[in-house]
Amino acid sequence: MGQKVHPIGFRVGVTRKWVSNWYNPKLAPLYIAEDKKIRDLIFARYRRAAVAEVNIERPKDDRVSIVIRSARPGILIGRGGTEIQGLQAVLEQLTHKKVKISIQEIERPDLEATLVAQDVTMQIEARIAPARAMKEVIRRVMGAGAEGVKIKVSGRLGGAEIARSITMMEGRVPLQTIRADIDYGFTEAHTKYGNIGVKAWVFRGEHAPKGARGEDEVR
Repeated sequence: MGQKVHPIGFRVGVTRKWVSNWYNPKLAPLYIAEDKKIRDLIFARYRRAAVAEVNIERPKDDRVSIVIRSARPGILIGRGGTEIQGLQAVLEQLTHKKVKISIQEIERPDLEATLVAQDVTMQIEARIAPARAMKEVIRRVMGAGAEGVKIKVSGRLGGAEIARSITMMEGRVPLQTIRADIDYGFTEAHTKYGNIGVKAWVFRGEHAPKGARGEDEVR
């Protein structure tokens, strides 16, 4: 049986940062559940807004600071900021805390694994053949400058009675190399045959090893 580790969790503290930045041992179970509710609500409400990541900070027990990374910030902000104000009101009702929301625009969405998986998901929901959708997305990701990409689709593909999986890969994706900047994303396509899972790995290059002299370092 395969022994697998989450590609992002494997690198947290080395080349990746936590998406939830707070520390409270006594209220940790409550905060973890609350963080999940916040993320689930945002991802479900803004499926078309290309939301890649939701970072949550808790500077005080009665305050929650949320940074939403999106490739389409206009959908989140809304006309005159009405949409973001509505979201803030909903989250304050959910958490019973003061909520502050910031929107961060993603400059290169084709290199965000979550958005890559969402792209394949939406094409599958539009009844495009999974293999065709994967080929098109892989071509675009490699054209955006990625060193490697891997996509795996699993479920009742094409309405088959027995679930199967398709994996496509181009370039290299060194999952066991910690210095490798591997981004990972997972989404589900909701079809009339059931849910189809889509996983994406994007290799964006390698981080310089610690102690290495940078180009802009003063000599």
